This record gives sequence, C-alpha cells and structure tokens, in this order.
Amino acid sequence: MRSATLLSTLFVSLLALTTTHARAEMIGGNPGPEHNYVCPHADGKPQLDCYFDAVSHLYTMCRNVKAIEVIEFGYENSRAGVNAAKSESCLDKQKQNIARPYKAALHEVAKSKQAVDELHGLQDSWLAAMSELQWHDGETDDAYKARVAKPYDDFSHRIEGIRTSFAAVETKTPPKKVARKAANPAKPKPAPKAKKH
Repeated sequence: MRSATLLSTLFVSLLALTTTHARAEMIGGNPGPEHNYVCPHADGKPQLDCYFDAVSHLYTMCRNVKAIEVIEFGYENSRAGVNAAKSESCLDKQKQNIARPYKAALHEVAKSKQAVDELHGLQDSWLAAMSELQWHDGETDDAYKARVAKPYDDFSHRIEGIRTSFAAVETKTPPKKVARKAANPAKPKPAPKAKKH
C-alpha cells in the first residue's frame, strides 16, 4: 500500500514538472521570466541587454552561494576540502550559462570594433570577479564584503562604455536600404513615347 502511494506521488510530481516545462513561453528570444535563469530582467530586450543582465545576475548567484559557504563553515574553513564545492560548481555552471548571451552580444555589436573590444574587457572582468569570490587570508568581514561588492561598479561602468561605443556606430550607419539608394541612385524613368495618330 505504501509503495502504491509513493508511486502515485512520484507520477504526479513528474507530471507537474512536464506540464510546467511545456508551458515555458518565449519572450524576446528568451524563456519567459519564471523560466529565464540567465537574464531574468531582460525579457523582450535585445541580446546585448540579456548579456549585460547576465553579468550582474550570475555574479550575484555565485556571490550568494559563497556567502552560504561562509555562513556554514566560517571564512577560514570556507575554502578547505570540499567546503568550497558549491561555489566552484556555481562558477563552472555560470561560465557555461553566460557563453551563449556573450556570443550573441558580440554578434550584435560586431560593426563597432571598440564595442567588441570593450565587451571582451567586460567578460574578462566578470571572469576575474567570479574567481575572486573566495575569502583571502587575513581579510576582515568588512573588507571581504566591500571587495565582493566592488565589481558591480566596474560592470556598470564598462556597460555604459559599451552602450556609448555601440550607439556612436549605430547613429553613423545608415539603414541598409538608404545606404543602397545612396550608392545606386535610381535612374530617372524615360518619358512615355507620344502615340502616333
């Protein structure tokens, strides 16, 4: 009797998971907000916005995981043995999660070499900040918290720079149809021939 109850509970749970997944809706090329783990604040926005959102959001996710390890084991022991396994796993997972939005963002700003270079710089800064979430020997609680909060300012500054660089190129580049007309002006149509009576 107990195994039948357990089996029916398992079946209902699997059915609920399948139904929830089937209802995931796409918004702006990203899954709807309740399903969008990578850039939840960028639904319906361009891929560049998704990447910018992912930078802060995924950093916060791993920062929170590290905070849980610190609460569990204390600063000194948060890196010992397998105590840092959760944050190391988070780092690996978020590197994979950000890869697609990063690639899409690079594609979106491809016509601006400066924006592409700045985007590479933001990605490098993000990777460095993620790897520096661990506590450093002798660091006080206040010093640690200030250090792991500092990357947000760097991210924001870099994002504004990228937006500015990309916007400068966008305003200089005429739309394709207009550019084509300017390069190949339309030939005037010949006047209709007069009919002979």
